[in-house]
Order: sequence, then structure tokens, then C-alpha cells
Amino acid sequence: MNYTLSTKENAQPTKLWSSIKTLAPQLKGERKILTIALIATLTTTAVTLGAPLIIAYVLDTYITQLQFAGVLPFAGLLLVLYFISFGTQYIEIKLMGGVGQRVIFRLREQIFSTLQSLPLAFFDANKTGDIISRINNDTQKLDTLFSQVLVRLVGIVFSMFGAVVLLLVLHFTLGLAAIAPAFVVLLCTYLASPWLKRTSTAALAATGNLSAQVSESLQNFKVVAAFNRRDFFREKFAEANDANYSAAVRAALASDTLTPLYTFATNLAQLTVLAYGLYLIGIDSLTIGILVSYLVYVNNLYNPLQQLASLWTNVQSALASWDRITNILRIENNLQILPATESTSSVSKNNCHVQFKDVSFSYTPGSDVLSNVSFELERGHTYALVGPTGGGKTTTASLMARLYDPTAGTIYLDGVDIRTLTIEERTNKIGFILQEPILFSGTIKENILYGNTKLRDYSSDELTETIKQAGLSTLLSRFKDGLDVPISTSTDALSLGQKQLIAFMRTVLREPELIILDEATANIDTVTEDLLEDILNKLPQSTTKVVIAHRLNTIENADVIYFVNATSVTKAGNMQAAVELLQEESQNS
Repeated sequence: MNYTLSTKENAQPTKLWSSIKTLAPQLKGERKILTIALIATLTTTAVTLGAPLIIAYVLDTYITQLQFAGVLPFAGLLLVLYFISFGTQYIEIKLMGGVGQRVIFRLREQIFSTLQSLPLAFFDANKTGDIISRINNDTQKLDTLFSQVLVRLVGIVFSMFGAVVLLLVLHFTLGLAAIAPAFVVLLCTYLASPWLKRTSTAALAATGNLSAQVSESLQNFKVVAAFNRRDFFREKFAEANDANYSAAVRAALASDTLTPLYTFATNLAQLTVLAYGLYLIGIDSLTIGILVSYLVYVNNLYNPLQQLASLWTNVQSALASWDRITNILRIENNLQILPATESTSSVSKNNCHVQFKDVSFSYTPGSDVLSNVSFELERGHTYALVGPTGGGKTTTASLMARLYDPTAGTIYLDGVDIRTLTIEERTNKIGFILQEPILFSGTIKENILYGNTKLRDYSSDELTETIKQAGLSTLLSRFKDGLDVPISTSTDALSLGQKQLIAFMRTVLREPELIILDEATANIDTVTEDLLEDILNKLPQSTTKVVIAHRLNTIENADVIYFVNATSVTKAGNMQAAVELLQEESQNS
């Protein structure tokens, strides 16, 4: 399955109505609030459309007749209507602001939950910065859509529609002259919409690439500083920044292109109404009050039309963001849990703990890392995987832990297809210690208990006693404040070796049936390595251990050594045979 998210600037966005159709379910549960906000918007629009009629009536009935006493009641009425409009606008803004925040809150949780469910292959294929940009920047665009644009857009449409109806009702021919430029503008807006969305998509993609570049340089800044390659990352950042600048400029130009057209259409409509209206007054076909109301309604038509240009750009940008978000939401984890009856191993559970049967695997199609591999690991034995760098040792171990699924063949654990085990069952059975341990912000205690359903409610005293019983007290004593030592992923307060000790304690306390050590002692001194070896030897005799290491002394006590290279896994025999295979491979390369 292809997990790569589209980040190309020329990626084709989905069609307008398709995007709207998929976005609409995000408003589920907000129907009552939306209804109230819509009523408030329509009330505001009604006041806006009704006021000019009152003004026209007052002009023709009282002011032109110099009966100014009749003006005051209508002035009071207008004041009341304007206060009502003020209140309904406030209600609309407050309600839609809440709708926007709630929708984005739920959407971000949905995105994060989706990310949490995806396999490692997804994160291997995509840049962290681009993913973060989709969670932060793209959802912010949708927040603007829901909290500011959506109801305003509805209000503008009703205001324009009402203005058109009133213009035609008050004087049909003058109304046609007033609205003619609007049709030209709307046609241009419709034709420009795909272009606006395309430029917005390109700008968002460029922003995501810029975020990815910043993330990469900061995450690896220690290496950058050590090798004095600041110039390299400056150049890389400059390229990403230039691309982002160019895309942003194109998007800004696209969004502002229609503004002069809207302004010209407004001026043309006002001039047409004024000239033609004065002519109609001259032939007694129109009153002064109606002409004044016409000019107001022209503004009520074209000012919203100008706002529509800006709002429509926001809509296109938000829908482009939604396309990028749905690229994540529509991805499904291909590491599905199969029915328990799907397949079972022909090997007895008592004899075999792990079995690879005709297993093939590739990260990219056509480039196999393993090809038709079959071997068995018996319970309670220690196995070593040796081979040249890039030969497939870590891949083989990752398949045992089902971090990936094979592209062909089957892997069995305890005689059953590993794909039939739930995530909890699999993680309880398998412990994996990586060369670069992953810790989380918190304390040593919180990191040790991470993912341990059995001990997660233990107090510090109970956990300390458990650590003592497991023979791990010596490891814990390496930390001055014991379990309360704070850990931050953004600092280097702990050495890599200390982090490895915490990861070691975390794994051993879970008492897994299969423990995989991928260069787990590479960053640890010899004395501590011997201590860890003693702890491993005290694990239950039924525990199966798989060790990946380049240092031969680390694997000298292994019961069986497998040589992993060139898509195959072969039994190497004793230590001397493994050394000869490594030397032969080194000479060939």
C-alpha cells in the first residue's frame, strides 16, 4: 500500500462540490447552533434590505413635502432595527466562533487518532514537518471557514439575492441595468475558482515543505553543528523558503486579481443607475426616494459581491486544506487483525516459538530486502542475527514484532499467524529494545510504566520493589533521583546510554515472551553491558531472545547464529562460521 502523502505543488485538488460533500459531516452535532446562527444572519440581512425601503418612503412622503414631523417616528424605527441588527450580528459571530473551535477540536483529534493507528511505513514515507503543517496550518484554515466565512457567505448570498429581487420589483428596466455588471463578475469568479484553489493548494504544499525542512534541521542540529554544515542547511532552507515565497505570491496575486474587476463593476453599476435614474425622474417615471433606495441597493449588491471575492478565496484555500487533511484521514492501516481461524502453523507450539514461512519483504516494489525466507526459533533459546550493514537484520526483527507485514509468506508466533493477534496481545508477548531508545517527556517512572498494563497503577514504592525483585535495582541506582528524574525529549540531560538503561528496564519489567535487542548495548560501557547480560540470563527460561549486534562478543553466547544478507537468512552455525561469513562478505564488497 502506498502511504506517501501528496506534497507536490501541482497536485490536482478535488472538485468543489466533492470537497464540500466530504466536509459537511464535520458539522454533525452543530445543527441547532447553525440554525440559530442562520436565523440571526437572515434577520440582519432583512434589516439591511428593509431599511432603504423605509428611507425611500420617508423621502417621498415627508421630506419632499417638507413635513419633517413625520420623519421622527421612522427615524426611531430605523434606530430600533439597527439595534436588532447589532444584536443578531453579535449572536452570529459568537455562535459561529464556537462552532469553528469545536469542529477543529474534533478534527484535530480525528487526525491524531488516525496518525496513531498508522504503521511505521506511513512515517517512513512522509516528512514530519509536512504532517505537522497539516494538523496545525491546514486545520486553522478550516477554523476560519467555519467561524468567520460560512455564515457570512450565506448572509452575503441572501443579501445579494434580496437586493436583486428588490431592484427588479421597484423598477424592472433600471434593475436590469443595475445588475448586468454583476452577472459578468459572477461568471469570472466561477471560471477563476479552479485556479484559485490550485494556487492555494500549491501554497499550502510549499508551507508544508518549509515546515519539514525546519523540522529536519532542528532535529539533527547536533550533527549539523558537529560537522559544521550550517551552510548546507542554510541552502536547503533558502530553497524551501524561496519556493514557499513564490507559491505564496502566486496565491496572493490570484486572490487579489478579481478585486479591480469588482470595483469597476460597482462603479459602473452606480453610474448607470444614477444616469438612467435621473433620466427616469425627468420623465416622471421614478421618484427621488426610489432612486436613493436604488443607489443603496446597488451598494447592497456590489459591496457584498466584493466581500464575496475575498470570502471565496478563503473558501478555496480552506477546501484546499481539507483536501490535504483528507489525504491523511482516508488512509487505512494495512496491518489488519485477521480472524483467528485464518491460518495456523504446521509446527507444534511446544517446539517452535517463532516461524518464518516463505517470507518476502520490500520497502519499495521490486527491491526485496528478504526473499522467500524460512526459519524457526525455538522457545527459550538465544538467537543472534549477524550480517553486513543494510543486510536486513533490523528488517527481520521488525517483521517478528509486526512493525511491518511481509509482502509474501507468513510469520507465526506460538503457532498462530501473527496477524491474528491483537495489538495488546502482540505487545505483551514481544519486547523490542532499539539502538536509539525512544523516551517521552515526563519522569523515569512514567517512561518505565509506558505501555505496561500490569504495572501502570503501581505507586513509586511498589514499582521500586518490583524493580528490585527483577534484579534491576543496580540500573535504577545509576540515577540520582531514582524514578523521579525528569525527562524531556527536547534536552540532552541524559546520555544515550542512560536512556538505553531506562528502555531496558521498561522492556524487562513487561516480562515479554520474546525479547528483541537491536544493537541495544552499542551505547553502553562494557561493565554495564555485562550487567545487562546477567539480567537477561535471569529471565525465565521460556523467554526467547533475539540479538542483533556487530560486536562479536555480544553474540558469542548465542545458541544459534543466523547470517542475514542478500535477501536471505541462513544458519551460520558456530561463531567461527559467522566470522568467516562476515569476512567473506567484507572482501566481496
